[in-house]
Amino acid sequence: MPQKRLHGKRVLVLGAYGFIGAAVTRALQSEGASVTGMVRDARTGTKVLPSVTLVEGDLRDFLDPEDWRSRLNNVDAVVNCAGALQDGGADDLENVHHKAIAALGQACAELGISIVQISAIGAEPDATTDFMRTKAAGDAALRICGAPAWILKPGLVIGQSDYGGTALLRMLAAIPLVQPIAYPATPVQCVGMDDLCGAITATIAGELPQGAYDLVEDAEHPLSDVLAATRRWLGFSAAQLTVGVPVWTTRLVAALADFLGKLGWRSPLRSTAMTVMADGVTGDPEPYRKAAGASLASMDEVYSRLTCAREHRLTARMTLLMPLAIAVLSLFWVLSGVLGLTGLSQAKSVLLDAGWSAPSAAVSVVFWSLVDIALGLALLWRPWAGRVCLLQCAVALFYLLAATVAAPALWGDPLGPLVKILPAMMLSLIAWPMLESR
Repeated sequence: MPQKRLHGKRVLVLGAYGFIGAAVTRALQSEGASVTGMVRDARTGTKVLPSVTLVEGDLRDFLDPEDWRSRLNNVDAVVNCAGALQDGGADDLENVHHKAIAALGQACAELGISIVQISAIGAEPDATTDFMRTKAAGDAALRICGAPAWILKPGLVIGQSDYGGTALLRMLAAIPLVQPIAYPATPVQCVGMDDLCGAITATIAGELPQGAYDLVEDAEHPLSDVLAATRRWLGFSAAQLTVGVPVWTTRLVAALADFLGKLGWRSPLRSTAMTVMADGVTGDPEPYRKAAGASLASMDEVYSRLTCAREHRLTARMTLLMPLAIAVLSLFWVLSGVLGLTGLSQAKSVLLDAGWSAPSAAVSVVFWSLVDIALGLALLWRPWAGRVCLLQCAVALFYLLAATVAAPALWGDPLGPLVKILPAMMLSLIAWPMLESR
């Protein structure tokens, strides 16, 4: 059996369980490298990469070269796949994209370790977004650090799984009959995940000269064509009507997504993503083509190599429906509590008819109404959302059991107050797995 290209190479992958990081980690392993993944959450990392050695670490805590030394023991190369779309919550662009990477570069230069930086098309000092500007600052720090460095700037990455821009495309493609699209004429160049992983493997194997490379296909496509190709690949019927989304609507949606970002929701519709899409995703394929001796696969070739199965269509549809499911659930629980408080006398009468005292009935209605409101609001805080869904089910089940014991006649009520709890419980159970991000 021939020896694998990276046999004996020890590689540290930053952001190892991300969309790109997970694919890169598996590709490096398949070429014989010994890979260690640095991840923010080891428990999530173990789910995504069960056979990979993982170390926990947050780039915001690695802002000095000394911070990196313990992570760089027995490492030949570092591949940085970590990143964040915009500031908010647990994300700090300046620290994650610039300061931590500058410190990494200094540490690697001192130890003779090479670095592969996954940057982005459009990462320039004068770019229109903080995302691109901080990425450019990190790239610049690596160019002057003295360590062997490669800066790879992929276009729109198309892979078997989805995240970010790819997830947005699949979500939009899942809309039946009508195809809404903003910036339909925006030029886009794609790159397949396999080609991206191949470029990284080539750098570590010493087959690609040091430098910066745009990883893009030769041809540009209008965004409308990329979306149509995504729709075809998923097996969805062609849209009967294409509707251009006005710029003001796009900005309004992006502003709402930014607000939700403060609550922990990492929507692909946030303003940074929309600005990048408006600017276009294009690069120069010639330097990489010259260095590698071949062009990267075209968008159509990439899609032809990917397998589309039922789970991809289901994920696209669930991604589309999840915001609506969360909004409906939150509204249902909040309104349930508010109506309990505003209709206190009517709600009390049910318990009074069951033999409760007036004070006990009032306290019970007020308490559980406040619980309902709290559950509806807590669902909007992303870090709690999954657990809140399960708690909603538990509380709803308690309501059913308690009402069956205390007021069984409610099962025969023409308005069906108990029967209606069942679909609400089911929606919470459906939303719970939809909230899993990796």
